[in-house]
Amino acid sequence: MRPRSVAGCSVPDRAARKRTRGRKAVFSVLAVVFCVIVGVAITAQVRTVGSDDVLDGMRQQDLLELLDQLNAIEAENRAEIEALEDTLAGIIASGSDGEAALEQALARRDALAVQSGIVAASGPGVVLIIRDPNNAVGAEVLLDQIQELRAAGAEAIQVTDSEGAGVRVGTSTWFTGPGGRVVAEGVELAAPYVVTAIGDPDTLAAALDIPGGALDTVARNGGRLTIEKRDEVVVDIVRELPGPIYARPGGP
Repeated sequence: MRPRSVAGCSVPDRAARKRTRGRKAVFSVLAVVFCVIVGVAITAQVRTVGSDDVLDGMRQQDLLELLDQLNAIEAENRAEIEALEDTLAGIIASGSDGEAALEQALARRDALAVQSGIVAASGPGVVLIIRDPNNAVGAEVLLDQIQELRAAGAEAIQVTDSEGAGVRVGTSTWFTGPGGRVVAEGVELAAPYVVTAIGDPDTLAAALDIPGGALDTVARNGGRLTIEKRDEVVVDIVRELPGPIYARPGGP
């Protein structure tokens, strides 16, 4: 039986066009996701190059710690880009009509938007209050809390201080300075520090409380760490990704 035609277009042709539109939608979403990752990577480089005044006043130890942080950031960005490339290659190879792939790409986009810090987020999590009565809790101690939370699966993190200043933690976030003079991405923070993280409260709290872990690190440096598990926390500091200076959308 020959395919029936409707308004001069055969059924197979309509199906093919639908698949083409689906693939275009998927590629568009993946392009946005890819741009988020690349934008975060560029942000890290721009912030580093543009922070000469800050770098000039840093100790050698602080510079080494900052270098380690930037190396870790680069590794994370490369891993995200490789994952996106694998996803795109899988979609092309499968010849899917794009609907399931589009849902997957949209979910991936939303997750990356939260992880990169460009949107606010809420959910279950923990609130850490770090008191520093002796001005001995330096940047490396705060960074240790962040790394422990990330390793335990925290999906969004922000750090604020007693005066309302703060930063949203992203892949380009850096900390420097000794106790009493901690600086996060150029923002000076005053103790007590409040770290808010979204994730499974029990898992996050347990990761911080392991022997020799983050809680003990704060105590060894003369500080006090309080961990509060909550059903709902809000991470509302939002990062801004810079727009392209030279790049323009491509296409025919």
